[in-house]
Amino acid sequence: MAGAKDYVNTHVSDNREQVEHHIREILKLIGENVEREGLLETPARVTRMYEEIFAGYAVDPRDVLGVTFDEQHEELVIVKDIVYYSQCEHHMAPFFGKAHIGYIPSGKIAGLSKLARLVEAITRRLQVQERITSQIADILEEVLQPHGVMVVVEGEHLCMCARGVKKPGSKTVTSGVRGQFRQSAALRSEFLELLKR
Repeated sequence: MAGAKDYVNTHVSDNREQVEHHIREILKLIGENVEREGLLETPARVTRMYEEIFAGYAVDPRDVLGVTFDEQHEELVIVKDIVYYSQCEHHMAPFFGKAHIGYIPSGKIAGLSKLARLVEAITRRLQVQERITSQIADILEEVLQPHGVMVVVEGEHLCMCARGVKKPGSKTVTSGVRGQFRQSAALRSEFLELLKR
C-alpha cells in the first residue's frame, strides 16, 4: 500500500474553488492587494500545497503498514532519523523534526520503509507532537502486536520559534513507551543509547 506522499487531500481537491476563494479573502483581510503580480497565483499555489501537506487525511495510517511478514526475530528493531513535516493545529504553523521507532517483534514484522510511511501518514495533517508520538506507538502495537514499542519524536515548532516566546533552536522531545519497554529501564536505555550512535 502506498504511503501518504503518494496521496493528495481530496477534500482540498474537491473544493479547490472554495479553498482558493477563502485564501484570497484572508490575504485581503491581512491588508494585502490580491491583484498585485506576486499574489495573483498565491491562492492556487497554497491550495496545491494543502493537497500535499495535508495528504495524511487521504489514508488510514493502519493501512500504510500494509502486508506484514511472519518472522521469528524477537530482538530490537530500530528505524531512526525519520524526517517529518507537520502543521501545528493551534496556529497552523509548521513544525518538523525526526522520529525514531523501536519495537521487539513477536512473530510479525513490517517492511522498514512502512515505518517511515506510517510517520508520514500521521504527520501530514493538523497535529500536535504529543499525539503524533502516541499514534505511532499505538498503531504499531495494534497492527504488529509486538512485545514492546518505543517511539521518540523530536520537533522544532515555528509557533514557538517565530512568534510568541520567539525561542529559535529550541526542541521538543516526546516519547511513547509500550509493552516491555515500559517494564524495563534497561531496554529503554538500550534504545536510547542506540539512537546516539
